[in-house]
Amino acid sequence: MNYPRLFSSSRFWLTLALFLPAYFAAAQPFTLSGALEIQGAASPRAADKVEICLYEASLMTPILLGKTETDGSGNFTIEVGKDFSDSIFFLTANLRPRVTYMTILGSELPAQATINELTTVAASYSMAQFLRPGQISGEGLRLQIAAMMSANIANPQTGDISDVLLQSPNADQTNSLRLTRSLGNLASQCSINAYSLSSFLQATRNLDRQLPGDLIQGLANLARNPAQDANRIYRLSQIRQPYTPALAEEPINWSIAIKINDTGGVGERQPFGGPANVSWDSQGYAFVANNVIQGGGDSSRFIVALQPDGKPSTGLNGTPPSIIDQGGILGVGWGIKVDAMDQVWIGNFGWGQRVDENYPSRTEFTGSGNGSVSTVFADGTPISPNNAYFGPFRVQGIENDDLGNIWIASFGRNQLDGINGVFVFKNGDPNDQASFLEPDGSGPFGVAPVPGGGAAWVTLSGGLAGTAATPSLARYELNDAGEIERTFLQNVGNTLKVVVADQMGNAWFSSQGNDTIYAYSPEGDQLGAFTGGGLKGPWGMAVDGEGNIWVGNFGPIQAGNDFNDTRISKFCGANPAAWPRGKTIGDPLTPETGYTLPSAGDPVLLPNGQILEGPNGEEIFTPLQRCTSVQIDRAGNLWYINNWKPNFNEDAFGEPSSGNQANPGGDGIVIWVGIAPPPVTSR
Repeated sequence: MNYPRLFSSSRFWLTLALFLPAYFAAAQPFTLSGALEIQGAASPRAADKVEICLYEASLMTPILLGKTETDGSGNFTIEVGKDFSDSIFFLTANLRPRVTYMTILGSELPAQATINELTTVAASYSMAQFLRPGQISGEGLRLQIAAMMSANIANPQTGDISDVLLQSPNADQTNSLRLTRSLGNLASQCSINAYSLSSFLQATRNLDRQLPGDLIQGLANLARNPAQDANRIYRLSQIRQPYTPALAEEPINWSIAIKINDTGGVGERQPFGGPANVSWDSQGYAFVANNVIQGGGDSSRFIVALQPDGKPSTGLNGTPPSIIDQGGILGVGWGIKVDAMDQVWIGNFGWGQRVDENYPSRTEFTGSGNGSVSTVFADGTPISPNNAYFGPFRVQGIENDDLGNIWIASFGRNQLDGINGVFVFKNGDPNDQASFLEPDGSGPFGVAPVPGGGAAWVTLSGGLAGTAATPSLARYELNDAGEIERTFLQNVGNTLKVVVADQMGNAWFSSQGNDTIYAYSPEGDQLGAFTGGGLKGPWGMAVDGEGNIWVGNFGPIQAGNDFNDTRISKFCGANPAAWPRGKTIGDPLTPETGYTLPSAGDPVLLPNGQILEGPNGEEIFTPLQRCTSVQIDRAGNLWYINNWKPNFNEDAFGEPSSGNQANPGGDGIVIWVGIAPPPVTSR
């Protein structure tokens, strides 16, 4: 046989000699070793000959990479041809009909894994928004973020409760650790008792009363609708308790909420102090506005960057440092937004800064403070100069529209001076500004660009306490000449805060002073004024991927009004397809208590181990605090911002008798796992 000359050349054989070892090394399979654990099983052989499947998730049906059976001790090994995925790997154990256990492994295949009740709870909750078809499916980055959140609940390698839940600020400072154990006990009972499983599946029908197909689907339904049939679920969780200590009393809702308070900063001046709002970049990194220095009322000079699971960013491989303190940042207010170019826009409010008598519109901090906007790239590199960009005064809301314009609420001061109005940095250029000024005291606060760009809804708050002017909803547009026109104005509500636009362009906004949220059509018609669902001083708002409305409650802000019953509220939006049977627009989807997060008995601690109110303060048992923002990430986790501590008088004014100064700043963020349909374009 005559081979081509290529095969007879010395160069060919040299190339082959160099290539083949690398080829065969790459072709070597990777081995995953694991163990199936069934807590409380009646027989020691319950974990024997159970089918184990390794999958890679995709946009559609998961890809089966390997299948095996456990041995008599529940151990197994699977060989697979890859150890990295652009999506995620996960394991299932098919115990019996309608009982499947699951472990989420993430984008990198570990050498060891465990499948048990706790990993099943972690998988079902973290993937709740991607399990609706009965199997995991979704876009890769979204699933990777969900997988990171799964590891915040249970360790996929050991099957143990995660260190995140075991340690402060979680542990028994919230009820999530014990609630997770109770859910593990529930899964254990359902796996060995058919009657309990049937009862659980009945209790976790979806809002259209459809029965879940199996244990995992029932847990996912519960994650999305955590207050349904709470008593029956609690009773089922009490029958068998291999995981202890579990809940000692029935919860209002069965949410798993992960609390974070670590900024990654060093020293006493870099913990969270009144985080106010959060926005995400294209890789899922979170950028958090931070008002003040913890323990007092002076302006913070940094924002915080977190990984998608809430851990501090590392600054490695092009990621941002956890503390970003350049570009003129000073006392960021509510405003922070990452635009489509991964630039972070930051509104400097300048809390607690002394005003220079010679320049009353500026603070003593050279060139920055209550009249500026800062900008940084997502890797933390500053764009704005050290004195930031001028124009707006004490910025609150700041948002980008679909055309790249940056819309800014220039709040002014509560003392009826300063620049009140709306500014636009056209095409994101701070040197090309347009503005529309409003009367002193109007206090523009929230900004919601309408779909398509070139226009925005704005709430004219009437001041932080709503007493400086008449609150109003306004709409503004950029005209062909590049000027801002106000095209709508309606006096409404009491002490307005955040406004959001839904997929149809309707404006939804919170009216803190009368415990109400309002909705207006794009044409300016009021769609309704809505109450209930736990509303109490509503502030933060978000629209989920189904068009329903989530609200974070700040509570009353009058002197003497503490707020220890903090909660989340949810309402039917303007999308009829998302309304449960018998519901309509504005109907509450949360109970009158809202969704709550109680302590399991321990007081709230700061990262340094001190109690929340400082060394001379009283113990506080409110892990969920006064909220200014709720935002939904790509994986359907709702980030609830603890902006202000519960005790109004002490926090706002201090207690001279005890030596405590004003100390308002809340302590961190609470992430409600898998609870909300992620917006299609969530950043």
